[in-house]
Amino acid sequence: MHNIVIIGIGGCIGAVLRYLVAGAVHALLKTVAFPLGTMTVNVVGCLLIGLGGGLMESRQLFSPEWRAFIFVGILGSFTTFSTFGLETFNLAKQGQWLTSFGNVGFSLALGLVAVFTGYVLSRMI
Repeated sequence: MHNIVIIGIGGCIGAVLRYLVAGAVHALLKTVAFPLGTMTVNVVGCLLIGLGGGLMESRQLFSPEWRAFIFVGILGSFTTFSTFGLETFNLAKQGQWLTSFGNVGFSLALGLVAVFTGYVLSRMI
């Protein structure tokens, strides 16, 4: 139960940060042709999870509670794309190139198919 509360608090923070950052980017750049707010959130999330993952690996800086709070809670809510990026990077780092590229290809293809399917289903309801 303790981890659920920690993750929930982190998730709340990450969701609010996502809203604020993406909204600020959209307001600043005033573009609707390309989702720059979302891309910014995803890239920043990837940078932060890479930095944190590297520090966790090399220096063991984070306790299990802090890992849950930061990685699963804040960054997981800020962007799941950051988790995807870290997992894909770790596969490549371990020499599992085919699996790494497969993760990218399948995630992209299945994600787009799922969005399309959900959209089609929404029109049938």
